[in-house]
Amino acid sequence: MIKRKHLLAVGLVAALGLTAAACGDDDEGTDTTGGGAPVTTGAGPGTTMAPGTTGAPGSTMAPGTTMAPGTTMAPGTTGGSTPSTGEFQVGLVTDTGRVDDKSFNQSAWEGAQAGAAAIGAEAEYIETETTADYANNINQLIDSGANIIVTVGFGMGEATLTAAAANPDVTFIGVDQFQAEPVDNVTGLIFPEDQAGFLAGALAGLLTESNTIAAVLGTDQVPPVVAFKEGYENGAEYVNPDVNIISAYHPGGLDVAFNDPEFGATTARQAIDNGADVIFGAGGNTGNGALIEVAKDDGLFCIGVDTDQYETVPEARPCLVTSATKLIDDGVEELIAAGADGSIEGGNFIGAVGLADYHDLADAVPDDVKAQIEELTPQVLSGEVPTGYEP
Repeated sequence: MIKRKHLLAVGLVAALGLTAAACGDDDEGTDTTGGGAPVTTGAGPGTTMAPGTTGAPGSTMAPGTTMAPGTTMAPGTTGGSTPSTGEFQVGLVTDTGRVDDKSFNQSAWEGAQAGAAAIGAEAEYIETETTADYANNINQLIDSGANIIVTVGFGMGEATLTAAAANPDVTFIGVDQFQAEPVDNVTGLIFPEDQAGFLAGALAGLLTESNTIAAVLGTDQVPPVVAFKEGYENGAEYVNPDVNIISAYHPGGLDVAFNDPEFGATTARQAIDNGADVIFGAGGNTGNGALIEVAKDDGLFCIGVDTDQYETVPEARPCLVTSATKLIDDGVEELIAAGADGSIEGGNFIGAVGLADYHDLADAVPDDVKAQIEELTPQVLSGEVPTGYEP
C-alpha cells in the first residue's frame, strides 16, 4: 500500500507533528541531462503554439490561451535597471517573497530586465511587503510611467485585473495568474507545474534508498504549489508504488509562506529524521531553507524549484540532483517583446517546464534511472502519461 504523510503545522514550528494517511513557488530548447528539453503542452482549437511544442491529448484551456516556445531597492520604492531609449517602460511588482529569493520572484525579475533591455526600455521593480500593498504598488508603477507591468504571483490576480480595467493602455503580464476570461490588456503567464512536479517525483521515487521521500512547500492557497505537490507525489508513485511520501505545506498565508527559511529547514530536518532521503523544496525562500538543510547531511538528495537552483542556491549543491523548472524568465521576456511589438494577446500564455541538469550529482544517478527519466519526460510533457492532477 502506498503511504503518504502530511506534516501539519500547528502553533510553533517546533511543534510540527506527523500525520499518516493511506492512499491507494536550463534554457529553453537545450537538452538537459536526463530531464530532456523543457517542452510546453496543451491545446484546444485556436491555440497558438511555439515551434517544437506538442499538444496534450484531451487538454482543455480557457479561450485566448497561447503557448510558449539588476537593480536593488528598498521595499516600496522603484528604480531603473537600464536606460530607456524608446517609448516603453517596464515595471514589475514582486510577490511577498523578496526579489532576490533565488527562485520565483528572481526569475521573473531577470526576465523583465532581459525583456526591457531587448526593447530599449527601462526596467524597475517594487518589492511587496504584504498582500495589502498589491494594488498600491501597481499604481505606483503606473504613476511612474510604466506601460508594460509584470505582476508576480497568483495572489496578485485580482489587483492586476482591477488595475487593467482602470488602465486599458497599459499591458499587464500576470505570472501564475490564470485568466478564466480573456481581457485585452492582461496576459496570464501560466505553467503546467504538475508535469514538472511529476518528473521530479519520478526521479525521487527511483533514487530513494530508504523508500521515503518528502516535499517542503509554500502555502496550499496558491494553486501552482498544489500542482507541484500533487505532481510530485503522483510521479513518485507512478514509478514506485510502495514509496512513502511526507509532504508539508507552510501553515501561514501569502505574507509569510514563501519567506520562512527557518520553517523550511525545521520541516526538512523532521522529514530526514523520519527517513526521507530525497526532499523537494518548493516555496521560495521557505523551500530554499529546506534545500540548504538537506545539504548538511551526506548521502541525501534534494530537488529545487522554478529555476535551476544549482545556479541560485549554491549552498544546496552537495544534495541538489535537479530542479523542477518553470522557464519564467523566458516567458516574461517573450511577452514583453510581444507587448512592445503589439502582438501580445489577452488570455493565457503557457510557459515551458522541465527538469534541470543533474550537474555535480550526474555520476550519483544510475544510468538506468537516467534512461527511465529520459523516456518518461516527453511522455509526461505531451500528456501521453497523465499526471493525475485535477485543478
